[in-house]
Amino acid sequence: MPLLRNARTGETLATDLRTAHNFWQKFRGLMARPPLPEGGGLHITDCESIHSAFMRFSFDAAFLDKQGVVVHVIHAMRAWRASRFVWKASGVVELPAGVLLRTGTQVGDRLLFEG
Repeated sequence: MPLLRNARTGETLATDLRTAHNFWQKFRGLMARPPLPEGGGLHITDCESIHSAFMRFSFDAAFLDKQGVVVHVIHAMRAWRASRFVWKASGVVELPAGVLLRTGTQVGDRLLFEG
């Protein structure tokens, strides 16, 4: 499984990162699924906004540009919310709530997809 690491801090954000490439994978996302386990994550490609409809848990979201630089973060997004449209984003990584704070990940950091 791909690993996600913060280039600035060296911290690992996810050790079991899954990717949603096609329409149905993106549409389904984390809806009606159990909470992400520690080390888990979902990378949604070609995505500028997200929602948390039909979710029963909070999660962190890091919006990334084409170079993997964080352009917007949401800490502990609750159920039944929608993000703003992030014009500079080309994708988003959804992680268990608290991961972004714990790893010190912030706007301007570059995230590395390894493996």
